[in-house]
Amino acid sequence: MCVACKARRDKSELLRVVLLPDGHTELDPTGKMPGRGAYVCKDEDCIAQALKANRFQRGLKTQVDSDTVEQLKTIYPNKEQR
Repeated sequence: MCVACKARRDKSELLRVVLLPDGHTELDPTGKMPGRGAYVCKDEDCIAQALKANRFQRGLKTQVDSDTVEQLKTIYPNKEQR
């Protein structure tokens, strides 16, 4: 389920951000990394909404690393940044 729009989709249609056992967060392109995960649609609007409303932090129960946030913004740039 997407943390932004709450849509239920197949895991292959979602991006996973994972909280690794060592305490830092990363994008998980395979969906198989160990740790707590939060999913978001592969859509720039959902990603922007999730970042703006701190939905990843709520789902992962920790702050998301700035490197992970930058990766998300680079892969799916917000419309205003174009």
